[in-house]
Amino acid sequence: MQITTVGLDLAKRIFQVHAVDASGGVVVRKALRRSQVLPFFAKLPRCLIGIEACGTSHHWARELTELGHEVRLMPPSYVKPYVRLD
Repeated sequence: MQITTVGLDLAKRIFQVHAVDASGGVVVRKALRRSQVLPFFAKLPRCLIGIEACGTSHHWARELTELGHEVRLMPPSYVKPYVRLD
């Protein structure tokens, strides 16, 4: 299974990563510390990464683009439908 799309939720300390394959099946669901983000994405093959636009999203988009990934920033109103309350 190869990861095709990743959702990255940015925060102050712990970032949430949710990755799916081409068929939409969940491949990765994990929390990463700030220092773990770039090494984690450096190991992944090129993929699409979706990030909610916020204060630090442009910084992370530049860093991930340098690793070869395609990054798309989404306004918060577009992200809201994907939020699941447990």
